[in-house]
Amino acid sequence: MVRTLSRYGILGVNAMVVARDYETLVRTAAECGADLVVSGAGLPLNLPEYTADYPDVALVPIISTTRAAKVICQKWERRYGRLPDAFIVENPNTAGGHLGAKSEELGDPALNADRVLSQLLDYLRDDVGVEIPVIAAGGIWDRADIDRALALGAKGVQIGTRFITTEECDADIRYKEFHLHATPEDVVLVPSPVGMPGRALRNPFAESAIAQSPDLDKRCVANCLQVCKCRDLKQTYCIIQALDRAARGDVENGLVFAGSNAGRADKIVSVAELMTELTS
Repeated sequence: MVRTLSRYGILGVNAMVVARDYETLVRTAAECGADLVVSGAGLPLNLPEYTADYPDVALVPIISTTRAAKVICQKWERRYGRLPDAFIVENPNTAGGHLGAKSEELGDPALNADRVLSQLLDYLRDDVGVEIPVIAAGGIWDRADIDRALALGAKGVQIGTRFITTEECDADIRYKEFHLHATPEDVVLVPSPVGMPGRALRNPFAESAIAQSPDLDKRCVANCLQVCKCRDLKQTYCIIQALDRAARGDVENGLVFAGSNAGRADKIVSVAELMTELTS
């Protein structure tokens, strides 16, 4: 269906390594004609195996450190004879959603984009000897941020939070308005059933999650993760239920993921308008 709507566009699928049906998701995406598979929330060490019959599918791991890139490159080259087609480098100090660092590591300047991008580009040039495009993610808001990332050596950027307040975003209008009314002080870190922190907007649900309230609903409704504190230990909450509830408009009792720039948007615009602003 998507291909019929976008005959000439690039179609990608983002598959989380921690997803219980990760392998099935990746194999199905490749079989159905996806042009690329982006994969994070863990190290996608076996990703090339799942797309081996579709060598033209680009494979793009999401990482936060050069060490992660080294592990992936060494494993892929040794076992599969290939390297990633690109890396997305997420800055956990500014990105929204699940973060690729432990709570005690957040705020460490060593995780900032300028340091990680420099280290990664040096490693790819000096040790790997192959020019692999690097895409900067986390905290990218305007053209100045894009130019800064490109100046550091990135070939592109990934933007998430900024597109929530667009007409085309399919979340409920109350979800979008919640972002419009947010302030920088509303951005908080919350625990997650995957075991890593997430960045979200403050609301009653987030407050309960931070306080580890016994009143949080701990029913597992989807069995969607390989390792889940909600399902396995009856701790935290059901992540898919919390995210879905918020996206459907219940922004008081759901989890509203957002990056550190949340609160900077002041109106809902079309994607075309936003892209014009970002590329001008």
